Amino acid sequence: MTSLHQSTMDALAHYVAPTAEQDSVRHTMLAFLAASPDGCLRRNAPGHITASSLILSPDRTEVLLTLHPKVGRWIQLGGHCEETDHTIFDAALREAREESGINDLQLDTKVLALHTHPITCSLGVPTRHLDVRFLILAPQGAEISRSSESDDLRWWPINALPPNAEHDTVQQMVDLALRR
Repeated sequence: MTSLHQSTMDALAHYVAPTAEQDSVRHTMLAFLAASPDGCLRRNAPGHITASSLILSPDRTEVLLTLHPKVGRWIQLGGHCEETDHTIFDAALREAREESGINDLQLDTKVLALHTHPITCSLGVPTRHLDVRFLILAPQGAEISRSSESDDLRWWPINALPPNAEHDTVQQMVDLALRR
C-alpha cells in the first residue's frame, strides 16, 4: 500500500496542471493524501483516490466509454484502487483492462486530468472520489468486452459523444489528450 500511496503522491507532484482549477485540485489531493495514509483505499470513508483512464483508439479518433450503472451516463473507464495495486498506474491499467476486456493497453504515466465528485459507492455511504485520470491508447483492432460493472460499452467518435455523456469532463480529457 505504501507504494500505491507514494506513487500517487509522486504522480500528483509531477502533474503540470493546464489550468489554475486543476492545480487547485492537485494541491487538495496532495494535502488529502498527506493527512490520510489510507487515502488510496475505498475503506477510507471520508473519501479516497480512484484511478480512471480515457481510452482512445490508436488514431485518436474514437473514445471508449462505459454506460455507468450508478451514474447513468457515459463516462471514462476506471474505479477504486485495490490493496493489490502496487502503484496508481497499476490501478488505472487494471481497471481499464477489467472494464474493457482489452489486455494490450498503453498507459501514458503522466496525469491527464484530475476530478473530485461526491458519490455513494460500494461503501453504501456518501463519500468523495478524488479521481486521478490517465490517457491510454488501445491497440489496433482491439476487441472490447463489457464487464458486469457496466450497462454498456462502446467506441464513440471524439467529435460525436452520446447525448447522455459526461460531456464537460470527457471533452476536457479528449482535448487534453489531443494536445499530447
